[in-house]
Amino acid sequence: MSGLLKSSIARKVVMALSGLFLVLFLGQHFVINITSVIAPDTFNTWSHFMGYNPLVQYILQPILIAGVIVHFVMGIALEIKNNRARSVKYAKYKGSANASWISRNMIITGLVVLAFLGLHMYDFWVHEMAYKYIENNPEDPTRYYVETVEKFEPLVRTLLYVISFGLLALHLLHGFASSFQTMGVNNKYSPAIQTFTKIYAIAIPLGFAFIAIYHHLNPITH
Repeated sequence: MSGLLKSSIARKVVMALSGLFLVLFLGQHFVINITSVIAPDTFNTWSHFMGYNPLVQYILQPILIAGVIVHFVMGIALEIKNNRARSVKYAKYKGSANASWISRNMIITGLVVLAFLGLHMYDFWVHEMAYKYIENNPEDPTRYYVETVEKFEPLVRTLLYVISFGLLALHLLHGFASSFQTMGVNNKYSPAIQTFTKIYAIAIPLGFAFIAIYHHLNPITH
């Protein structure tokens, strides 16, 4: 039993650490993407650097992909384990009186976010790999802004992104704060951390949704 408990705790810690890593990447990703609205030339410069820098491409990018896989695999594994452990169901479950809707549906919001990541990688990462390594195109440091705006021209794709960012916000509202609790952070700074995680969980996805809507409403005229 002790070994099983330690194993469960270890899984939760790994999930928390991978989640915090992904939250950090999300913030960095937003900082770059928001420049596509306020400074397209800067967006092109940063995107080109991220797309051709060997450190980013061959070290940070694989680490990021591994982080995504670890986080979601651990989340699904823990959910399955928790469900199996509930051999005796509650006589009367009082919904949000026992737990919030978000905490009870983390696996659902997580799977939707995972599906969204698949769409996002198809739209941008797969395209980038094909552009550089399959089509063998020459470097063009000015192409990123145009390609990004064109992705949001279809209304359906824009709506999918906006809805996905809404569910991402729900996922972060519980997951971001829970990561600190899992890591044992419980001190005088905890209220400030809770406030910060809530602001971050709403502001960053909202910012991404704004970027998608902005580019949909401001297409490039050919």
